[in-house]
Amino acid sequence: LWDLPDIIIQIFFGTGAAMILVTCMLGQLNTQVNASICMLDFVNNYFSLFTYWGCMLVEFTGFVHSSYFIQYAIATMAGSPTKTKEGPKSGL
Repeated sequence: LWDLPDIIIQIFFGTGAAMILVTCMLGQLNTQVNASICMLDFVNNYFSLFTYWGCMLVEFTGFVHSSYFIQYAIATMAGSPTKTKEGPKSGL
C-alpha cells in the first residue's frame, strides 16, 4: 500500500492511529467551517444562553467532581476496596 515500509503500515493501520487522526481531522474541520461562516451567531439564542449558564453553574459548584463520590459509593456497595497508587489524603 503506497510503497510504505511495513513498520509504518503496522504503526498507522495496525494500531488504529490512522483512524484516530482521520476522526480528529474530520471532527475539527466541521467545527472550523461552522465557526468561519457563522462566527458567534450560532450561539445567539435562548437555548445556547441556558446551556452556557448551566455549564457555568456546574463549573462554579464543582458538581463535576461528584463523580469521585459516585465511584466510592459504587465500590462500597460492591464490597470492593478502591485501589490507588496515591498516598492517603491529608488536610491542607
